[in-house]
Amino acid sequence: METTASKTSPPLIEMKDVSVGSMRDQSTIVIEGVDWAVTAGDYWVLAGLQGTGKTDFLMMTAGLTPPGAGSYHLFGEAMPIFDERRLPTRLRQGLVFDGGQLFNHLTVFENIALPLRYHRNLSLGQAAEQTKRWLKAVELDAWADSTPGTLGRNWQKRAGLARALSLQPEILLVDNPLGGLDLRHAWWWLGFLDQLSKGHAIMEGKRLTVIVTASDLRPWKDRAKQFAILKERRFVVLGTWHQLEAASQELLHELLMTERQT
Repeated sequence: METTASKTSPPLIEMKDVSVGSMRDQSTIVIEGVDWAVTAGDYWVLAGLQGTGKTDFLMMTAGLTPPGAGSYHLFGEAMPIFDERRLPTRLRQGLVFDGGQLFNHLTVFENIALPLRYHRNLSLGQAAEQTKRWLKAVELDAWADSTPGTLGRNWQKRAGLARALSLQPEILLVDNPLGGLDLRHAWWWLGFLDQLSKGHAIMEGKRLTVIVTASDLRPWKDRAKQFAILKERRFVVLGTWHQLEAASQELLHELLMTERQT
């Protein structure tokens, strides 16, 4: 199924008959037969219930694990990319882990500055101005000198987002951004990702290609442009929200459930 992006644009991500292994045991295949293309400006939500392999799929997409089978190309380069000389290609893609995955021995400021120091060879002082901009963008100024363990999950996630954006990637992968958040913080994430997909000022107006995972499709209506679901080891591309609504309810009902009665 085609996305809404231009047919003439080369895909940023292209997978053909890809299978995905579990992060715990790569020999255990959790998703198979993935045929998927992502072009510049896409905004994808990949939805599935717990245990369907969403995180495994995103980690493979980020290049942290290899495909179990099939071919995966990122910006035209065969994945995974592990060698140093091809690292710049991988860095065109940013990843936000569920929970942030911050280093507890570093402050929030130091965590966000880390990619700039490691990949741009900047000192902490040289990275300070850019890091302060990211802290302000995600509203973490007051916690710059705090360590991650003193923050709530909602703020840890935001710090992880700022760190992933610090190198100004072209693709942003976000694992379960709304998981465990109250309504106020969930709305912040929905709004901020929406701005990034349209061209946020913090990214100098550059539109990001955004890919997120979720267990509930409803919050993403009128925001994301393309949808796919993971179910029973399958990766099913649905397309736009209109196409999603026309799909089999048997395929989708768990991901569009109304609020349970208390």
